[in-house]
Amino acid sequence: MKPIICLDGDGVLLDFHEAYRQVWRKAFGVLPELRDPLAYWPIDRWDVRRLDGEELIKFRAHFDVGFWSAIPAIPGAIDACLRLTDAGYELVCVTALETRFQPARLQNLRDRGFPIERVVTTTSGDSDVSPKAAALQDLRPVAFVDDYLPYMRGLPSYIHTALIMREPNGSPNACSERESVHSCHADLAEFADWWLAKHHNQSV
Repeated sequence: MKPIICLDGDGVLLDFHEAYRQVWRKAFGVLPELRDPLAYWPIDRWDVRRLDGEELIKFRAHFDVGFWSAIPAIPGAIDACLRLTDAGYELVCVTALETRFQPARLQNLRDRGFPIERVVTTTSGDSDVSPKAAALQDLRPVAFVDDYLPYMRGLPSYIHTALIMREPNGSPNACSERESVHSCHADLAEFADWWLAKHHNQSV
């Protein structure tokens, strides 16, 4: 059996920022301009207003199977995954997403060219233990890569936790809790470079 590396979806493999921008255009007919290129959350990144009531219902209705099937890849992420699989790893996407969208996420990854054949969905939340913990304990990966620090909580010590830092403004990753993860990286490509350099003399 190949060693497994588990990867988050949005923010690690897929560009949720750009997908959010496009769904806003679809809902309201306006393509938002960039407001803060260093914002972690899309509502702060793009020049959009906060929604409530009927507008919010209308907007959320567009986060459907079509949306989750067509999110663009983050630059460099596909190549990083190919290099990891070429080195002998199996990649599994572990994503906080409604179970009904699991087939759409898998199709999205396949359509973009990611060498990923398994998607595991979990709940979301900021509890003391990551909602992804149970799935990761079952998979027993050698590494887990995510861009959301709370999803590193309570994981077994044998899993190498790699945090993708992304944009700093409003980030949940800029806190002392970050010291609990094993490594930090700008993006998946940087993680792949670091991981393969660190393990290149080891048989996988």
